Amino acid sequence: MTTSSVCAQPAIDTPHSPATVASKLAEASPPVPMATPTPEITGDAAALLNASTCSRPVVICGPSGVGKGTLLKKLFAEFPSVFGFSISHTTRGPRPGEENGRDYHFTNVDAFAQDLAEGKFIETATFSGNRYGTSFESVRNVISAGKSCILEIDIQGAISVSKTDMNAVFIFISPPSYAELHSRLTGRGTETSDQLAARLQAANTELEFACGSDLFKHIVVNDDLEVAFQKLVTVLASELQQQ
Repeated sequence: MTTSSVCAQPAIDTPHSPATVASKLAEASPPVPMATPTPEITGDAAALLNASTCSRPVVICGPSGVGKGTLLKKLFAEFPSVFGFSISHTTRGPRPGEENGRDYHFTNVDAFAQDLAEGKFIETATFSGNRYGTSFESVRNVISAGKSCILEIDIQGAISVSKTDMNAVFIFISPPSYAELHSRLTGRGTETSDQLAARLQAANTELEFACGSDLFKHIVVNDDLEVAFQKLVTVLASELQQQ
């Protein structure tokens, strides 16, 4: 797969500021994957999606800050009868405004470990000391409602799904450049330097994997939100015509 050039951000401020921590990671910044060709379809993509009866799961991956959540929020708003979201389990506590059963299934470490031992999870991940998992039941609930289940998960989760018989669609959301991703993450100003460093390190791993793996059939570059969204819709319209 052809990759784009690598961009880095110069060091700023004090040695322990988030900008400087991020810049140190950016010195060895990975390439970012280029967009794959937009599939050719016959007819209007939105109309095809609304008429779809295919319930294939869709795996969405991409580094933090790339805009996955914004794209998916728009997708659910425009196609509420087509797509459903799998509700993950997590051992972290709820944040302000989050509700159990709507945003996450909040659980404790022991209960999570028990569910894992009983094989209830399709995939699990750990971030910042908290466990996250997607259960088979949460995906089945969406499919039972006649919808295609969206799984927004990390690379390891995507690999786990690829080993099942779910026949999922795999899509990677990529930034236009590493410098842009770096800017988005540092610009949020909502995380400590350690948290920012962890997210950038995870981004390095995800981008390197996406460049060197054939797991993701489709790569959508989120440079312009509307352009990226229209490509995502076209990709999904193409894939959900296939059982």
